[in-house]
Amino acid sequence: TFVDGPCVDDICGSGSTVGPDGALYVTDSTAGRIQRIDPRRGTVTTYADGLPLQIEGVIGGGVADIAFLRGTAYVLVNGVSEFWTELVGSDNEPAAEGIYRLDRVGAGTTKATLVADLYTWSEKNPPKNAEWFIPGGYTYAMQAYRGGFLVNDAHHNRVLRVRLSGRIRTFKDFGANVVPTGLDRAGRRILVGMAGPVPHTPETGRAVALRPRNRRAVPLASGAPLLVDVEVGPRGRLYGLAQGDWPYEGQEGKEGFPAAPDTGHLMLADRRGEFRSLVSGVDRPTTMEVIGETVFVFTITGKVLRISGLGR
Repeated sequence: TFVDGPCVDDICGSGSTVGPDGALYVTDSTAGRIQRIDPRRGTVTTYADGLPLQIEGVIGGGVADIAFLRGTAYVLVNGVSEFWTELVGSDNEPAAEGIYRLDRVGAGTTKATLVADLYTWSEKNPPKNAEWFIPGGYTYAMQAYRGGFLVNDAHHNRVLRVRLSGRIRTFKDFGANVVPTGLDRAGRRILVGMAGPVPHTPETGRAVALRPRNRRAVPLASGAPLLVDVEVGPRGRLYGLAQGDWPYEGQEGKEGFPAAPDTGHLMLADRRGEFRSLVSGVDRPTTMEVIGETVFVFTITGKVLRISGLGR
């Protein structure tokens, strides 16, 4: 467990990565911090804190993801701007939504510097798909890419490319309500997990690959209920993390809400392009990391699960 107590809206964190030291790093959005986890011992220490806090009533906001580039940590922050504080009447101090560089880390010593204001850029550069109502979008995941980052905007249904200079442009606009979530790289290809529109049925939960030259989305696998992450594992096989059954069909205003408890799956794509369940009954997973033949799954409640035997 990487949290100390109850989480805002019962959502503790959503993003993770494997650091250059081989440790696991995960977001604790309620406390506005990054936790470092030893994958062998399970010991938890605070790597960075003092980051923008999740706002009560804004599902999944705060520190959304973390990635390392050339040994430096960067974090993705969403759902904390003035748009949200005014919308829900929060007393939280509003902050810029985007990518922050962690120039100094440690409990009580972290210094975070804004690199790219994604919300402001998205306000000025709306997506092709018209099915959106948050002006600045809602980012979900980031991935280091060619000296910068790729960022999935799950609300504006596109992938953004962000350079360290702060320059932002659209890398891929899907032009449809596909809800891009998890990101990974496989050689030159960019892997994108898609939850699909509400009610996030298995038919719309799929993974695609983007080729850098033409950005064409090549289908890889489908059949995952509320797909939240994708990872390449041993022997180049594709794994998907499905949060599970979404219980809010027909209920307005539930976009972004998590799946039902204990309905998630660790899934594997087969040769027919279908995801099949390897481990079921997972409680609302949000992200995963593969180290060797082991996958570490992080849940919405702030727990880390270790699943061994991927190479079998």
